[in-house]
Amino acid sequence: MPTILAIESSCDETAVAIGDSSGRLLANQISTQIELHQPFGGVVPELASRNHLTTLRPLILAALEESGLTLSQLDAFAATAGPGLASSLLMGNTAAKALALANRKPFIAVNHMEGHLLSPFLGRPGGILPSVALIVSGGHTMLVHLRGFGDYRLLGRTRDDAAGEAFDKVAKMLGLPYPGGPNVEKMAEGGDPAAYAFPRSMLNSGDLAFSFSGLKTAVLYTLQKIPDHQREAELPNLCASFQQAAVEVLVKKTVRAARQADERLVTMSGGVSCNQCLRSTMATACERAGLQLLVAEGQHCTDNAAMIAQVALEKLARNQTDPLSADVDPNLRLAE
Repeated sequence: MPTILAIESSCDETAVAIGDSSGRLLANQISTQIELHQPFGGVVPELASRNHLTTLRPLILAALEESGLTLSQLDAFAATAGPGLASSLLMGNTAAKALALANRKPFIAVNHMEGHLLSPFLGRPGGILPSVALIVSGGHTMLVHLRGFGDYRLLGRTRDDAAGEAFDKVAKMLGLPYPGGPNVEKMAEGGDPAAYAFPRSMLNSGDLAFSFSGLKTAVLYTLQKIPDHQREAELPNLCASFQQAAVEVLVKKTVRAARQADERLVTMSGGVSCNQCLRSTMATACERAGLQLLVAEGQHCTDNAAMIAQVALEKLARNQTDPLSADVDPNLRLAE
């Protein structure tokens, strides 16, 4: 039974996972860099790549210990090839290639977004099923028609800021700590989502594209009109209203995409899919529309190597390996 060690290092998470072709996850190690980047209010690429360099070896050893396997017992090595930060991608990619070369095993380059796309099916019986997928994270927001492994059609993507990026930028302008998304969600729990009528950008644009830049700007202009002594009290209302506007657009366009693609299964993945308001609103909307919803498990929503191993195993089963000369691509596309 083929077994793969996969590395994910596209941004600020260092992750190593070992999985086999039966769908079992034998090891799953993740090291976060939140505390490292917190003083800067965002990810610093040079710091991220340096931390990958020092963290990778211990994580690989920990994954091997967790799985009970040795390097020689593995059948292939995989790593994220893009999209992401070039310097971070190179750390994991180079390590996986070195392991493949030293052990004379195949190397497999994986698209980070394909990992997110298929992550809702991780460890679930039935394999990968046709569906309409919403991938929503800090760097990406897109709707994809998944017709089978390797058969993807882009339905729509953001034209400017990704949803997660908008959450982070709004958090920063409101003075909330990094990472912004979870802190906006937490603050929104005590607020009124109808307190401010923020725009639902491109909700009725006639296509499946997104735009969150205008929503972010609307929050900024509204904040500037609030007297300084009232701002702290208004933070929950601002966060709740912003979150509601972003979630409404994501949900309605996803349901619309499923109807247009004539699919009954909707999947959701990426870091922003951890947001409980988004999850509950999407679940309600799908139930009303007669759609089935499958959301990636919490540990597989944010960047992780388990999703990279899953894609790599699918590729290995189809003899889709890559040369050691294959380069990383910070702007790698999933589908056109």
